[in-house]
Amino acid sequence: MAIVAIPNKPVIVNPLKQSQTLGAALAFLGLKGMIPLLHGSQGCTAFVKVVLVRHFRESIPLSTTAMTEVSTILGGEDNVEQAILTLVEKVKPEIIGLCTTGLTETRGDDMEAILREFRINHPQLNELPILLVSSPDFKGALQDGYAAAVESMVKELPQKGEIRPQQINLLISSAFTPGDLQEIKEIVTAFGLIPIVVPDLSASLDGHLDDSYSPITGGGTTLAQLRKMGSSAFTIAIGESMRGAAEILDKRFTIPYELFGELTGLDAVDNFLQALSDVSGVRVPEKYRRQRRQLQDAMLDTHFFFGRKQVSLALEPDLLWSTVNFLQSMGAEIQSAVTTTRSPNLEKLPLEKVIIGDLEDFEQVAVGSDLLIGNSQVATIARSLNIPLYRQGIPIFDRLGIGQFTKVGYRGTMQIMFDIGNLFLEQEEMSVKH
Repeated sequence: MAIVAIPNKPVIVNPLKQSQTLGAALAFLGLKGMIPLLHGSQGCTAFVKVVLVRHFRESIPLSTTAMTEVSTILGGEDNVEQAILTLVEKVKPEIIGLCTTGLTETRGDDMEAILREFRINHPQLNELPILLVSSPDFKGALQDGYAAAVESMVKELPQKGEIRPQQINLLISSAFTPGDLQEIKEIVTAFGLIPIVVPDLSASLDGHLDDSYSPITGGGTTLAQLRKMGSSAFTIAIGESMRGAAEILDKRFTIPYELFGELTGLDAVDNFLQALSDVSGVRVPEKYRRQRRQLQDAMLDTHFFFGRKQVSLALEPDLLWSTVNFLQSMGAEIQSAVTTTRSPNLEKLPLEKVIIGDLEDFEQVAVGSDLLIGNSQVATIARSLNIPLYRQGIPIFDRLGIGQFTKVGYRGTMQIMFDIGNLFLEQEEMSVKH
């Protein structure tokens, strides 16, 4: 059982966490024909857009209600109404994701009342789904905003229908890349199952060229798929932060669910494939049996380099859980762990202590490690301490191919194992030279 510590300091220095608003916008970008609408100042939206553009190296559709000093004081009702009408006229979205920001949450705008008033004033738009998410950036972190957006989707859009035995819901947390989602979908469909992935970033932010530019998302989970979620026979939630959304589906439609904290590592992938086999009644395909034997051989080749290595991590809770369990399964030791927000998983981590803090805290506790794991903001600390950095999380802006990176399944586990093993091998070679 880990002790969760929150340093008693008056100010955050060198922030690790990203805002809830960014997390909510990212989740909405996994829906087709979507444009996230941020209710706040233009600066809030610009900040979110810059982070996502730098990370994915893609054009990111985002809009804002463009609150000014005057509208902030008088109220944002007109700004919300005008923004929605403008989007409907100019870009014709199939869904709008309305995310609050710190500015409007602090003011106390009654967003549900504003939306009700909008529906009354514009009955012709009653069929347009507008998903509301409370995502203030003064509390929580990216993972919280992402989870809140997914909960809003499953609360509002799925409809009751006749159960389709081969159809399952896949709820995927913010810890997973578009490449991860692609691999997960391939594994699930190999069992003859039809997955509805929510949200599906692998169809919208996977780095593909579209035939023409679109001001809304060109791929992702469709509105029709979201409606059909109530007909699924089973829900698989991946990442602890998806538990709330799975419980909503269970409560609304009596759809049983199983939650997986990670899909990296031999045991984790074994459990996932066994669950898919149980749900589908299909034997694990030979393709994955061979990949499992390849992973076992890779573990034999690489475990010498992982044994007793001291690793420090600065990651969001779901990603921290997955990475810590994988490293420990390979014989590495966790020197320190810093995260961004509370999660039920933190106390369950097999560590002495987890810090909810910033990168100043991380720099202090990471001294003497063999490896650091974190986003690109950690690179400065890695250079200062002269410790190798393995990049995980958001944002990563100083490496290419992040959207395609895969760490799940047997193949993804081999990839992350070789990448980190090579860093350890390189470090040993450098120490011998010196």
